Amino acid sequence: MIVMGGMIGVGIFANPSEVAHRVHAPFLILGVWFLGGLFAMCGAFIWAELAARFPGAVGGQYVYLRQAYHPAIAFVYGWGLLLVTQTGGMAAVAVIFASYFRVLTGLGWNQSAIAAAVLLLLSGINCLGARAGSNAQSVLMVLKIGAIAALVTAGLAAGSYARPSAPLPEQPISFGLLKDIGSAMVPIAFAYGGWQTATFVAGEIRHAQRDLARALLLGVSGVVLIYLAVNAACLRALGPAGLNATDTPASEVMRLALGERGAQWLALGIALSALGFLSQSMLTAPRVYYAMARDGLFFASIGKLSRQTGAPAVAIALQAMAAIVIACSGTYGEILNFEVTVDFIFFALTAASLFVVRKHGAAASVSAPLYQVPGHPFSTITFVVACAGIVASAIVASPVKSSIALGILLAGLPAYFLWSQFGRVKEVVDKQ
Repeated sequence: MIVMGGMIGVGIFANPSEVAHRVHAPFLILGVWFLGGLFAMCGAFIWAELAARFPGAVGGQYVYLRQAYHPAIAFVYGWGLLLVTQTGGMAAVAVIFASYFRVLTGLGWNQSAIAAAVLLLLSGINCLGARAGSNAQSVLMVLKIGAIAALVTAGLAAGSYARPSAPLPEQPISFGLLKDIGSAMVPIAFAYGGWQTATFVAGEIRHAQRDLARALLLGVSGVVLIYLAVNAACLRALGPAGLNATDTPASEVMRLALGERGAQWLALGIALSALGFLSQSMLTAPRVYYAMARDGLFFASIGKLSRQTGAPAVAIALQAMAAIVIACSGTYGEILNFEVTVDFIFFALTAASLFVVRKHGAAASVSAPLYQVPGHPFSTITFVVACAGIVASAIVASPVKSSIALGILLAGLPAYFLWSQFGRVKEVVDKQ
């Protein structure tokens, strides 16, 4: 549930149209979503081995980067997580939830106040500990899957009532088509991202070496099937031209199948999906800031656990406050456009860290055999190259926004050296 909750947000309700804007033929639309699913599965295999090698690693991906390269690389990852990828995404999703909450309830409350309230509520739940947070996540994930199942059922049933649309121009096989496919992979990569956040809570899982690897593979597999089903339903109901003509495909499908009442039910589904994503973010990402503090690279209070619940309550509160500031300011919504560039740079680095980890013989100190990536090194190299291609596609599609994202990321390097000079960096790599 944690793996799937980190992947399925509100994007799946809009991204089918984003892909249809770039590639038009049904087999291409479903094909690139399938290709994205293979990419996600490849990543899940890699993260599963890393999780098995470091079963007690609080902070997951942060620890993998620190162990393989240098604390500076891990710090910059956490820096980007706090300032760009995690809190910015949370703020935007909280605002989306607030807008749908107002539609569903008819209340005229301030949107920023609703967003702040839901962030505080979910933070409070997760401060009660990993068990309370995971239980809330499981409930929200089940409700979210139910909403998506209703969308798929409505789309398949509405296929015979679809209105004909003007045919789209054909896309002959050429360099231009390859460029279009690369462009389509950007929103798909964003939609499939998020499996890595489950590794942040590895230190709080009883049998992490076994269960986290299984959760990664089962969770990603489930999301691939869900995404393919949603796109098949949208294509059946709207057709490729109709899918291309709208920016709200899920609403169009539900309206076609069930009228305005169906669109209202979908609003509820999107609100639940937003809550599920926010709950997962509150549960997982603060463990990275906690790990940074334990390394001497952040405020010491961030590295303290609650005596009552064992949760990094201060880290959770810090993330909530950052997300609330962004949500209330209304100036950071476009940070979402930067996420693919930043995220996939670290996806590539983390996958490449497997070569370093294997070379140095890093292994979990347990008797069970380690999980290993099938097809390594070829599958791992393919994943790294694919990440580089997605980053390049994102930069070509939006050079200004990508440059800003990279600038924010690189600003983390002087921040690290300042912190390490005035703070006390623990020699955790040597000790471990």
